[in-house]
Amino acid sequence: MFDLTRYLDTASARINQQLDELLPKSGPSDRVIEAMRYSLMAGGKRLRPVLCLSATEAVDGRSESALSTACAIEMIHTYSLIHDDLPAMDNDRLRRGRPTCHVAFDEATAILAGDALLTSAFEILATAIETSRDPRAAAANMREIAQAAGCMGMIAGQMQDMDTEGRRLTPDQLETLHSLKTGAMIRACLRCGARIGKASAGQMEQLTAYGENLGLAFQVTDDILNVEGDPAKMGKAAGTDRMRNKNAYPALLGIEKSKMMAQQLIDSALGEIEEFGQRGDPLRAIARFVITRKH
Repeated sequence: MFDLTRYLDTASARINQQLDELLPKSGPSDRVIEAMRYSLMAGGKRLRPVLCLSATEAVDGRSESALSTACAIEMIHTYSLIHDDLPAMDNDRLRRGRPTCHVAFDEATAILAGDALLTSAFEILATAIETSRDPRAAAANMREIAQAAGCMGMIAGQMQDMDTEGRRLTPDQLETLHSLKTGAMIRACLRCGARIGKASAGQMEQLTAYGENLGLAFQVTDDILNVEGDPAKMGKAAGTDRMRNKNAYPALLGIEKSKMMAQQLIDSALGEIEEFGQRGDPLRAIARFVITRKH
């Protein structure tokens, strides 16, 4: 039986070591670097970079070749969390079990730390183009990540999330919102990893569909945990969706139907990667973990 805990521990350790090496330890402003490190090295599931590595492995590639791209993705994810937590957005005070960046430092430092993580990520992706044996694929990955993180992807979803507070969306509208806010980057993780592993067109199509289903299932589960989750296990507050009158699946469908929807999405995701054999075991285990997790 595939041991997901061991796999995640090993992959996370590799990612954390690489992140530590990629991020400066001092510079012209030690304070902003300290804030970057505070948020980036605070732990977390490292789900997005692990998905990138797993996708490379699934198409019979070497995950070492995807490590720097995976780390760039994690920097972008952490930047988005820092900015999401700001008073102007979600005004959260707890993230990954510790005070949010703007609480631990101050609001201006948190903004700059997020900006610096984002720009550092693209420095890493640019370096990958210069050093890769396949610079065209590396350039395609940079473009894919930029699109997924930008105003046609994650940022668009964040804007819609704030704009629609207090206004009930239809299920289709909510799915579109989450496919941008959460799903775009998760899909990009898989596509970039697959591209590094030299996936065939068919493999790329299957991993893209897997990512789309997984990304939505992840968000549905997040919505459920916001209602039922234990803040001590999640490392962040619960009940905030209802307090802010945000659109979320439990409010729209109810808890039980939301759980059924998440399971159906995971079943669809698993169906997309049936042909990958043992090489797809990490992706299968991650999919099952997504809807059983408690944090």
